[in-house]
Amino acid sequence: MEAVTNFSVRLVQRYLPSAFVLAVMLTLIVLLMGMTITGESAMNMAGYWGSGFSSLFKFGMQMVLVLLTGYVLALTPVVQSLLSGLTAQASTPRQALVLTIVVSFVCYYLNWGFGMVAGAILAREMGRRVAGLHFPLIVAAAYGGELVRGPSTSIPLVIATPGHFMEDAIGIVSVSETLYSWWNISLTAALLALLLIFFMLQKQPKDLVQLRDKGDDAGSAAQSNADMTPSDRIENSRFPTLFLGLLAAAYLVGEAITKGFSLNLNTVILIFLALGLLLHKNSSAYLHAAEKAVGAARGIIIQFPLYAGIAGMMTNSGLVTEFSEAIISIATLETFPLLTFLSAGIVNFFIPSGGGQWAIQGPIMMEAAHALGADPAQTIMAFTWGDGWTNQIQPFWALPLLGVAGLSARDIMGYLVIWLMISGVAIGGTFVALSVFG
Repeated sequence: MEAVTNFSVRLVQRYLPSAFVLAVMLTLIVLLMGMTITGESAMNMAGYWGSGFSSLFKFGMQMVLVLLTGYVLALTPVVQSLLSGLTAQASTPRQALVLTIVVSFVCYYLNWGFGMVAGAILAREMGRRVAGLHFPLIVAAAYGGELVRGPSTSIPLVIATPGHFMEDAIGIVSVSETLYSWWNISLTAALLALLLIFFMLQKQPKDLVQLRDKGDDAGSAAQSNADMTPSDRIENSRFPTLFLGLLAAAYLVGEAITKGFSLNLNTVILIFLALGLLLHKNSSAYLHAAEKAVGAARGIIIQFPLYAGIAGMMTNSGLVTEFSEAIISIATLETFPLLTFLSAGIVNFFIPSGGGQWAIQGPIMMEAAHALGADPAQTIMAFTWGDGWTNQIQPFWALPLLGVAGLSARDIMGYLVIWLMISGVAIGGTFVALSVFG
């Protein structure tokens, strides 16, 4: 295992381009596929790319705010103290790996946006404080849990909601049959165990890469009261951040009381925002921390629209339909769940949006499941796991984590390629067993 992983790490570091160049290469590949497979002209494909380019603006802004508000929260004195206490529990690289994997996996399970920021920040702190720790290794370990499908996973929640767009075809499928089925919970626990085992087997490389910074300083230069102008006094007073933080907190409490608590991207952003405002000493300190966080978001800002353009070409050219129908044509009742998982994983690499992918590919797969007599709940979860599985080697989803860690995709992808194979066998094997043994 160590030899295979080391080979993968060396191969990726040598040949994998930057995340931006990879996005451009994928754009070219999809354009050529549309011209050769579906017979679209280059101008049509350019039109599909342009129409899709802006489709992820809202989601991209959400991701920027998740990263920024989470990063700013991590720079508050209170959270820095908590992180110091947590990282103090790990005195060796092995202990640091275990703690980071478990904490990030649990956070991803609860909400992937929360897990992404929490895992990245914890890995960064471990890299700063634990001597002899290979930093790319622990960042990869923190990201490994991103594939888990927990209670905030969109597709099973949509299918369990009355009035969803496929209700006439498949009805309502309860989360007790999907997310909270015995086999899905067992698969989740098994993946955590495999993730721990895989990264615990990795030895610290001889060419050790450690985080070389001295930590983040969230404070700003102190000024004496005598030197402050009236505007300086306002910026250094507690009132602006305290007022805005309490306002956001009041809204969250009111929503929880009247509608029940729902942990989605917007809620995560507001929680991070409220806590960051309340825990920083003034608006000057908050903005100083935000300035540090903005640089970490540059990959999201530049690359999310590129992937939206790719998704536009895949969807409007009919490539998704062509691919899905090709998979269905060779499927049997026994192989259908596995092929659903694999096809969702492949398409996800080009359309990194679970909801968008389900809207296009989901109806085709569910119609095939009905024709073959396959279990709808298992088909939904096979698609859901496939949609998350290839996130491990898709830099699109790793960009927030890489931004916080200050690494490039090639630094961690060598480990994640092997983890993709291991987790793929575990997930695919589960659906094969379910289809054969019931």
